[in-house]
Amino acid sequence: MTEDFKRYDNLFSLCGLNCGLCPMQIRGECPGCFKESFCAKQCPIVPCSVRHGNIRYCFECEEYPCAKYDGIDRYDSLISHKNQKSDMAKAKRIGIENYLAEQKEKQLILHRLLTEYDDGHREVFFCLAVNLMERDDLYAVLESADRETVNMTVTEKSDLIKQKLNTSAEKKGITLRLRRNTPAPLI
Repeated sequence: MTEDFKRYDNLFSLCGLNCGLCPMQIRGECPGCFKESFCAKQCPIVPCSVRHGNIRYCFECEEYPCAKYDGIDRYDSLISHKNQKSDMAKAKRIGIENYLAEQKEKQLILHRLLTEYDDGHREVFFCLAVNLMERDDLYAVLESADRETVNMTVTEKSDLIKQKLNTSAEKKGITLRLRRNTPAPLI
């Protein structure tokens, strides 16, 4: 059934993951959930999408949220599933075009973090922070870090911005850690 699957963007997945902020996609190791990708071939939601007329996002389905979403946000894979349902609700509330525009802005923020603040050890952390934190909070952290890191080494800059991101996230009740102890579901 995956041969009939259609996908139109690689920023926001069918099931509500922010694929455009995933380390695998950033490294060029995953094209997103297009019909020939590993993810699409393994995903139990792809056939469901096809059966429901190739819906672009699960929130467009009259049966959403279905049993496939029971407990989905308790586990992480290469990208956090923590906000999967809330991101779907936000995309539905503000409109998918607005949501995708925000994701493109977040990709730019992530690119800045990776090119200006990564000491070679923060890729997953930065992806997680950008995925879970609000855009305005990320901009505030970057603005502050830009002022404070002018004459610092990359390692010092990386340590400082990690601390700032953690502090900002904690104020909003966000923990910047992937939950890897339990095997993730296929979506």
